[in-house]
Amino acid sequence: MYPAIFSRTYPAKDVAEVFAAAAADGYKGVQANLSSAGLASLPESLPAGIGARFAHQAQVEGIRIAALSGTYNMAHPDERARRAARAGFRNVVMAARDMGAPVVSLCTGSRNEQDMWTAHPGNNDPAAWSDLRAELQFALDLAQEAGIKLAVEPEPANVVCDARAARRLLDEMAAPHLGVILDAANLLSPETLPNQYEVMREAAELLGNFLLLAHAKDIDAAGQVVAPGEGAIDLPAFARVLRSVGYDGALIAHGFSADKAKDAAKFLARLVTLASEEPL
Repeated sequence: MYPAIFSRTYPAKDVAEVFAAAAADGYKGVQANLSSAGLASLPESLPAGIGARFAHQAQVEGIRIAALSGTYNMAHPDERARRAARAGFRNVVMAARDMGAPVVSLCTGSRNEQDMWTAHPGNNDPAAWSDLRAELQFALDLAQEAGIKLAVEPEPANVVCDARAARRLLDEMAAPHLGVILDAANLLSPETLPNQYEVMREAAELLGNFLLLAHAKDIDAAGQVVAPGEGAIDLPAFARVLRSVGYDGALIAHGFSADKAKDAAKFLARLVTLASEEPL
């Protein structure tokens, strides 16, 4: 494993500046976002050479592009809204191909029309699952054509809300270029924190064979996101669980301000070292 960070943690809108900051802070990789080049995350148009610019700057700084963000509300209740996002997603896939990002990251969305990060009772309806599957099939077809993989992240407020729902989706789609992002904080709530190791372990056993990315988000006892190492998530245990299922990719920090990035990189580097030294 290696420490990485969301590129949008850094407020700059120039990819050279963002990647230089990430490398200077001690990260070995990024989960990139087109906003780091001053674009929308799902841009209506793609400037010529933008993917090559990301690839060049990653090479200059000696860091990897672990993934590119392509998140949109794949379960929006209005089909017109879902279809309107497709052009931007197509541009993300093309950019990922051009920059050499092996994965585009996704979340599955919510029936909440205003905010895909807010839960909705309709998320449990069969229609929401059906709409998600149809949208994901569109995305998978694009990804297969571009030669990249898609990684879906279980989110508590989304249609795919936990590890079991993620495994169901993977089994039903049966697509070799579809995998998952595992984030321990998304698997837990204030109520389940005392049993967090068991929750992490179950998720890893269900999803380990499909694991493409891992997020090192931390939350405090009230469920608020904080920098890694400042909260209640046992991230050293999470790193050990990841290693036990053979994961050796990016451990990606996010959810905090850029002024905490350097300390977060040091914390993740220690996690990676400790996890690699412990016997399986």
